[in-house]
Formats: sequence, C-alpha cells, structure tokens
Amino acid sequence: MNVRTILLAMTMLLTASHAPAADDYKTSAEYLALRDTMHHAFNSGDSAAFFPALRKLEDYLLKQDDMHAYYTQRCNEIVFLMNRQRIFEAYKKAQQLSKELREKKLDKEMYMAVNMMGHINRFCGNKEAAKDCFRQALDMMEKAGYWESMPPIYMNIVNVALNDDPDEAQQMLSKAAEIAAKYSPERVFDIETRRTLSYFNSGNREAFIKGYEKYREGVAQGKSSVHGRMMEIYHDVYLGKTDEALKLAQEELGEDGREAITVIYEQAGRWKEAYESLQQQYAANDSIANVVLTNSMQGIHDEIQHYDAEREISRNRTILLSAIVALLLILLFALIYILLARRRHIKQLKQAYDRVLEADKMKTTFVRNITHEVRTPLNIISGFAQVIADPDLVASPQERKELAATMQKNTNLITTLIDELLQLSLNETTTTKAIKEEDVKVDKLLQVMIDNCQGRLAPDTHLQLESSLPEGYKFHTSEEMFKRIVSSLLDNAIKNTPSGSITLKTSADERQLTIVVEDTGHGIPAGEEDRIFEHFVKLDAFKEGLGLGLPLARTMAERLGGSLTLDSSYHGGARFIVRLDL
Repeated sequence: MNVRTILLAMTMLLTASHAPAADDYKTSAEYLALRDTMHHAFNSGDSAAFFPALRKLEDYLLKQDDMHAYYTQRCNEIVFLMNRQRIFEAYKKAQQLSKELREKKLDKEMYMAVNMMGHINRFCGNKEAAKDCFRQALDMMEKAGYWESMPPIYMNIVNVALNDDPDEAQQMLSKAAEIAAKYSPERVFDIETRRTLSYFNSGNREAFIKGYEKYREGVAQGKSSVHGRMMEIYHDVYLGKTDEALKLAQEELGEDGREAITVIYEQAGRWKEAYESLQQQYAANDSIANVVLTNSMQGIHDEIQHYDAEREISRNRTILLSAIVALLLILLFALIYILLARRRHIKQLKQAYDRVLEADKMKTTFVRNITHEVRTPLNIISGFAQVIADPDLVASPQERKELAATMQKNTNLITTLIDELLQLSLNETTTTKAIKEEDVKVDKLLQVMIDNCQGRLAPDTHLQLESSLPEGYKFHTSEEMFKRIVSSLLDNAIKNTPSGSITLKTSADERQLTIVVEDTGHGIPAGEEDRIFEHFVKLDAFKEGLGLGLPLARTMAERLGGSLTLDSSYHGGARFIVRLDL
C-alpha cells in the first residue's frame, strides 16, 4: 500500500478516537453538515473548498470545547497537504501542531503531532525515523488511554516494515489484532485481511487461501475492509486469472495500483511486462519526488526571505530553518540515489528486472565510498598546487620533487578509482567472454609488475617472484585484463601487509596456468571469505580504495575463462589463487 492510500484511510481512523469532551453535539444537523462538507472537499482534493470548510468545522469544535476533535481536524489538514504533495507545508504544519500542544500542555494529544511526523518521514523515504515516530505515538497513546485508536498506528509500522523486515511486520499485526479484539473489535477484520495479504507477498499461498476463505465469510456477514479490493485481485492471481486481476487493479486502484500490477506480472512469470511496470513505477515515483522537491525548494526560498527579515527576533527560527534545509538535502540526496540506479544495459529481461532491484541496495555504499575516496586525494592535490604556485615559496629541488611526487601519487590514485568504476561499468554491461589475442611472456611481465610495486611497499615488507614456468613461457590471453587481475591482487596484498613478505608464484600444467599471490599480512577474518568479493566491501574502512579490486579481479578472471578464489586453509596472512584455462 502506498503513502497516499494510507493517508486517506488514516483520516477516518483519527476521527474515531475517544474524545474527552461531551459529544452530544455530534448528532446535530449543524455539525453533520459541517463534517460532511469537509469530507467531500477532502475526498475530491478541492483545495479551494477544503480549507474554508475545515476552518468552519474547527471553529465549531472550539466552541464545543472538544479539543481532541479539534486537533484531529488539524491532523486532517496535514494529511490533505501530503496527499497534494505539498510536503514542505505539511512539515511546517506538523511542527506548528507540536509546538502548540506543548505550549498548551495538552500532553494526551501530543501523539497526533508525532504520528504526523511519522507519515512525513515515510513520505520522504526515511523509514527508520518513521517507525521511531510511530512507536513514540503508541507509547503516548497507551499512557493517555487511547487504546481503541492504537491498532491503526501499529498498521502504519506494518506498512513501513513489511518489505524490509517481515518478522517485525507480523509482530505488529499480532499486536494490533490483540488490542483491537479488546478495545475496538470492528477493526479486527481489517487487520486480519491485511495479514492475509502479507501471506501472499511472502509466498505462503496455503495461508493466503485460508485467510481469503475467512475474508469471504466475513464479507458474507456484512463486514468490510479497506484491503478488500486487493484481496480480490490477489485471489485472481492465485487462480491464474492474470488478465482479470490486471483489469481489476487498473479499474479499482487507478494510480495506486502500479505496485500491485508489477506483482501480478511477476507472479505470472511475464518478466517483460513486470520490468516495464517496474520502470513505470519508478518513473512515477521520480515524478512525485520532483514535484515534492520543486515545491519544497520554492517553500525554502520563501522561508529564507521571511527569516532574513526577522533574524534578530528569535534564534529558534534560525534553528527551524536549519532543520528545513537538512530535510531538503535528504530529499535531494534520495532523489540522486534513485537516479544513479536507473541505467543498466540488459540482455535478458529477467536479469534486468533483478538488477534494478539490486541497484537500490548498492547505491548507498557506492555514494559513501566514492565521495570519501575522491575528495581526499583532490584536497591533497589542490593544497600542494597552491603551495607550488606561491611566488614566495622557498624550497629546495628535493622538496619540490617530493611535492610533485605526492601530487602525482594522488593523481594516480584518482585515475585508479576512475578506472575501477569504468571497468565495473564495462563488466556490468558485458556478459561475453574476453577476446584473447596476445601471446604474453608471463615471467617477464610479472617481473616488470613486481619492479613497479617496489616503491609502494612498507619498509619492512619484501616482494618476490617464484616461478616454475619454463623459460620463455607464453600464454595466449588478453594482456590488459591479465595485468589488471594480478595488479589488483598485488595492490590488496601491499595494503594489508605492513611487514613480512609478499610472494607471487606461477606454475602451469597441460590444462591451466596458475597464479598465486600470498602474503603474511592481516589475513581474512572467518566468515568474510565470500563477502570480500562483493562490490564496495572493505574490511578496513580506513584503507584506500572503493572495495572494487577483488570483485573486479574475479569478474575479469571469469571472463578469461578462469577463476579467482581465496585459499581458506592458508593461515598467517592471505592467499589468492587464479586459475586460467589454456
């Protein structure tokens, strides 16, 4: 269920909360007319009609001294703004609501503001912050005695956690059902319907069909659920009625049905349509993000002008402005992360579908590593360039040589990082075997590589070549990829061997050429043997590099028709073995 659907449902749930004031007025014709006018404008999304109707209803509730109902309508205003993608204004209203409740010492109603902040955080993609807000709201409601309104808040956590932590979602469903059974039995049917949908998403078809049968029994008894349309859609999918399910999703859910349509195609094994639907879903999300970002940027521009005029009046306003800027930066970075994961060259549609899902998991690590690794050498180069350009600099030729060498070293480091990224891109978009078009003199090439590495060794580290190959031995392969594989393994050994020795060994038989790089360095901790070959994984975060050397080396070895493995039986360091078929 997407954010928009949750917010629409939440409005009615809030109005069902227990009110401490006398509620005899709720049967009066005046109140019912005001309430229905507001609801109609809300459901139609008519801003011009909604805000005047809301103000009239709020004024009426204040006259009745029903503060709980009054602040419920304040929440409805925030919900309406979020539904209209005016997230900046919704955020300001939520902050204003929180401040007002604190100033009036209405602690029992403070959960409303916290709950609103939970939905705003979820709208912006900050799931952990959203769950924290919902948990705080539950604690406040429990202390205030609002037990009958707690199940919907538990369902908010379910909707956030369902994809990332199914076990937590099931716990929240059980807790919601337990409280609803005791304090608001009318909600139990809707909660159990939501649980049945989670069985379908997790692949538990037997539990889903049992839950569906109970759902139909409830419908026959006159019960209803906001998840009823989705139940019927998923039941058609279960029966193999893909076209009927698609038609029902498109007719009943509209724009809110994109996620369900993707699931329908996926369950039917129609990967082309699933991929296209997923792309449309991402495009729609990007479009919403752009609208939100544009609205927020305009809002922050206006806010800056306002605070410039009143900057000396209140320091608290400056703090609020900083918080708004931070929120906008989070939105901007989230949008960049999404866009970075879009381009993937595919050969098979199923593989493309899987890569789009995997890219979302890789983007956070990628941006963190590349930002740190590129900024450090750039800062060094920039600083030394300014020193050398100083006309008053008095330095000996040796000192100038050292400055130039340091700049050259960091330039090479940036070049290496870019080369790794380019190679990663090439490997991601190329599935064919590499072209072997050169005869490489193995011993001669390896000796040259060892000589080039001598200047990068730690003072107490020795690097040597041990070869059992016949003199003049040649190997038909791609020289560039061969050099990259060995260079990556040597770089890894040099970084992790502060003292001791690094040995490069070569041997061959009738079937394959074997290259071994072993060292007496830090070694690989138990349990990390497979993880070190994943993209952007660095066991020591303070070491230079992006964490791409070993995975790229393995990929290139496989493209040459061979393999790269870690010898887990080796102790006292690390040993990597490359086997290339002749």
